[in-house]
Amino acid sequence: MSDLHTLLTDESARQDAFPVCRNEIFLAHAGVTALPRAVADAVVDYTRRASEHHQEFGSVLRDIQKTRAVSAAFIGAHPDEIALLGPTSLGLSLFANGLPWEPGDEIVCYADDYPANVYPWIDLRRRGVIVRYLKPERPGEISPELVADALTPRTRMVALASCNFLSGYRIDVDAIGQLLQARGVLFSLDAIQTLGAFPLSVKHVDFLSADAHKWMLGPMAIGIVYVKKERFELLRPTLLGAWNVRSPNFIARDEIEFPDTAIRYEPGVLNAAGVYGMKAALELIGSFGIDTVAQRLLILKTHLIRALRSLGFQIYGPAEGPNAGAITTFFRPNSSMADLFSRLEANGVEASLRHDRTGREMIRLSPHFYNTEAELDRTIELLVGGVGGVNA
Repeated sequence: MSDLHTLLTDESARQDAFPVCRNEIFLAHAGVTALPRAVADAVVDYTRRASEHHQEFGSVLRDIQKTRAVSAAFIGAHPDEIALLGPTSLGLSLFANGLPWEPGDEIVCYADDYPANVYPWIDLRRRGVIVRYLKPERPGEISPELVADALTPRTRMVALASCNFLSGYRIDVDAIGQLLQARGVLFSLDAIQTLGAFPLSVKHVDFLSADAHKWMLGPMAIGIVYVKKERFELLRPTLLGAWNVRSPNFIARDEIEFPDTAIRYEPGVLNAAGVYGMKAALELIGSFGIDTVAQRLLILKTHLIRALRSLGFQIYGPAEGPNAGAITTFFRPNSSMADLFSRLEANGVEASLRHDRTGREMIRLSPHFYNTEAELDRTIELLVGGVGGVNA
């Protein structure tokens, strides 16, 4: 793959690498991504070879291990700490269900995170766990100070998203992680809205889960589940099978013994086609460099916000600064955002229609590094044409 500048100035190369650009303006990477050609090719190539041989042909297990290594490097972990599982909710549920909770233990989370990062925690109430919700002044604005104020001597875990799916607020993972580490509190991270978009380190994180189908530009139902090695004995696997329980010669024994790596959380065969696709996706992003990708995303965000504000739209979430993410959500008081969303959709712009807890309609745009300013300008033109026609 060429450098990013070359890609963005050679439309033929851009459309070849990202075929979705031929048909539409895709600005919904915070939802489910369209696959880059390299990723689709990796999935198709595996599937073709799996028709010519069996599905675990010679190199598959070796390539799975290579994918662990690529995934680990992406978040600063060791390959032995990586399980290749998706969706994100699977990993989060493994974290919630595998810990030895005691009645009266407390967990701190945020009620307005994506539901996949809320339901596993509130389900723990049936085991006597107390759920405490963070209540930031603005949507998703979870600071280290807010977290610190929520802690009590009974707090066992804090479970957060690295970036709010609606407001686009990115938390300071390192600062919060260091705070919790010093207090002896576990830290679980739903990282699906930042992995592939911004650098992220798990140095101060105990558990992480993120599917590949958003910013990582990978297939659905495959992702990165990280468990810090020091937590292996604490977090018991809750899905058991022939892969993650030692079974010499595939003969079950009258005892449960787990491997010494994160394979202990993989009960059976993996989504091999997805593994190949995710490996290709991570290598694609790595070829440009995650810092370059992050810088590009913030440039696009600034371009969008300037234009949106000129049209009288209000931005839901941070517009700039260290907590600004790649998500840009906006609304216009007394206007039908659903009508504007339909106008975008009818004209080949893929966005997301979302609502906050009050029911307010909003449009969420989430371009990736390969999107162009010209695509954003075309989107703005469509909004300009629709503003006069929306219901006032």
